[in-house]
Amino acid sequence: MGRPDPEEGQLPAPVKPPDGGWGWIVLLGCFVITGFSYAFPKAVSVYFKELMKDFHVGYSDTAWISSIMLAMLYGTGPVCSIMVNQFGCRPVMLIGGLLASAGMILASFTTNIIELYLTAGVLTGLGMALNFQPSLIMLGTYFDKRRPLANGLAAAGSPVFLSSLSPLGQVLLEKFGWRGGFLIMGGLLLNCCTCGAVMRPLDMGMKRKMGKAQDKYEAKEMLPIGGKSEEGISTTDGTKKGKKAKKKPKKGKKLLDFSIFSNRGFIIYTISKFILVLGLFVPPILLVNYAKDTGVPDTEAAFLLSIIGFIDIFARPACGMVAGLKWVRPHVAYLFSFSMLFNGLTDICSARASNYTGLVIFCVFFGISYGMVGALQFEVLMAIVGSQKFSSAIGLVLLIEAFAVLIGPPSAGRLVDALKNYEVIFYLAGSEVVLSALFLGVASYCCLNRGKKEPPPENNPSAGGGSDTEEAESDVQEAEEHSSNNHQPAHSTDNAVVVPNEEANHVAEEQRGEGGGCPAGDGEVLARDGCNADQMVERDSF
Repeated sequence: MGRPDPEEGQLPAPVKPPDGGWGWIVLLGCFVITGFSYAFPKAVSVYFKELMKDFHVGYSDTAWISSIMLAMLYGTGPVCSIMVNQFGCRPVMLIGGLLASAGMILASFTTNIIELYLTAGVLTGLGMALNFQPSLIMLGTYFDKRRPLANGLAAAGSPVFLSSLSPLGQVLLEKFGWRGGFLIMGGLLLNCCTCGAVMRPLDMGMKRKMGKAQDKYEAKEMLPIGGKSEEGISTTDGTKKGKKAKKKPKKGKKLLDFSIFSNRGFIIYTISKFILVLGLFVPPILLVNYAKDTGVPDTEAAFLLSIIGFIDIFARPACGMVAGLKWVRPHVAYLFSFSMLFNGLTDICSARASNYTGLVIFCVFFGISYGMVGALQFEVLMAIVGSQKFSSAIGLVLLIEAFAVLIGPPSAGRLVDALKNYEVIFYLAGSEVVLSALFLGVASYCCLNRGKKEPPPENNPSAGGGSDTEEAESDVQEAEEHSSNNHQPAHSTDNAVVVPNEEANHVAEEQRGEGGGCPAGDGEVLARDGCNADQMVERDSF
């Protein structure tokens, strides 16, 4: 009976992640969004030859379309964080889906390469960015115990869509030309709006309705049966409306929380991800040309990427299942470090591959390690900063990664042109990935050891194994206790029954004899929030 009213300045109890239910629909939407975000910039490359003929430009000019898309996906991270914190995930995703679709539709009517940069590059890239980041935030909201598995399944959307969109683009190009293909692709991107529509927020709307119904039910039970009961209910509702009018305005929500930079785990993660991205995407970009230079036929060289994608599809969910095990999840940061080390060593060992069999073996191991990295990268970030600050953290991380994306692959291409040697590039890329793995593992181990010596607070998120829900519940409970002390008079007058003076004093004396906590005084008001069960029985006897 002592339920605090969330509209009296107290924080409502947090909604526990369901770890299922509607969360599986949210996961499906996140799967589709992740597939479009990562695969679409690569899939449009099938149209480049036709664009080169129509606009009389070189391959490097058309390649800027994919580069601009990726730059928008990574570089607009803080903008997405601000919009999500201000408006919520669902509206941002709906707007993003419309922008992504409009960009490709407008691109089908362009007459020069600059217009393509602005439409297919900037507009579509911005739209996909406004979908990608909020979908990950919603996934972390709906899943807690099964979050590693959910992240792995959602990340599998990237290889699945890459293996689907590229052949589809080729078919559309042959039947409708590049303009018709762009138009149909724009229609496909409208599915992002559908995915945004299913991102139902976990709010307190249902709990507030249940609370109001409970208040009316309790008022009917406490007041005499008859006409006065309705009067008491209306008085209760009127009192609440009066308190709503007097309620102090809420403090403004932070649009971008920079306090996460005080988290050592976040700093370590950001530095390691920057070094990782410098070399992670280089091998798959150069693999086909590397195979052709070793004498592999064109069709077989292109099939190498299909091998990586096929292995990647199964590696990501499998790694998510492993990361969700009870004895693995507290050490998920070290599993992430191992996956990066595995990937880097694969690059280094394959640098001397000189035949097709060696390249196929490289693709198998690279697909496994690449899938592990893809499945764990956002899970580790969620474990470090928690779901409350994840929206700001991912935006800042993606912005920092954008610089690495613009530095790594282009620099590797220039080195290939200068040295005419792919072996050095694979050694360099593998070394960068290994360095990021060693930095993450060693730095995390040192921070954890220091935390053990200076006993850290419970459920330290940097350890990677705490539950965000438990942490949020403890914070809200402290806020409720503090707020209940400040609003004691308001609670004592809300939904209360006035007792005559003599009877109130009699009840107060009995409470003092029994150690009761209700205060005594003339014309006292008996608040149901402040009395125990025995006191309620005593009051009902009147």
